[in-house]
Amino acid sequence: MSTKHLLISGRVQGVGFRYTALHEAQRLGVTGWVMNEPDGSVRLVAQGPESAVAALEAWCREGPSGAVVQKVQVSVLDTREVFPEFGIRC
Repeated sequence: MSTKHLLISGRVQGVGFRYTALHEAQRLGVTGWVMNEPDGSVRLVAQGPESAVAALEAWCREGPSGAVVQKVQVSVLDTREVFPEFGIRC
């Protein structure tokens, strides 16, 4: 089980990033959450099998059509929290 925190910056708000990340995470079997930040970035926590989390991370480096991802900061989280599903936070 892997848990990663991603901070995605660029043109990532107003392009459906959160909603397409939700669908991609569900398709991959990844749990966690995604939310917009006030500075225009998107924050995402992904938890699941290492290969599935890596696949979601790779998707985040491209994002949906209309997004222009400039930077993805990734850190591994050492957490005991288990996310039952993937959701969008406000």
